[in-house]
Amino acid sequence: MKESVQTALDKIRPMLQRDGGDVELVDVEGGVVKVRLQGACKGCPMSQMTLKNGIEKFLKQEVPEVDRVEAVA
Repeated sequence: MKESVQTALDKIRPMLQRDGGDVELVDVEGGVVKVRLQGACKGCPMSQMTLKNGIEKFLKQEVPEVDRVEAVA
């Protein structure tokens, strides 16, 4: 499942990079995906919205086993 999540993240990474941000896969534990937001995403006040409405929603579509996505420091 970790490889599927990484592949899906690679698909949305260009969108984040266009805005000066990025995302790094930290771990997958069961259905919980842990990511680290980087660049402009790291301190952005909209990062939670990006995480939930962007990254999490996309990952759930691409990898149905994903239950939720959490940001870690």
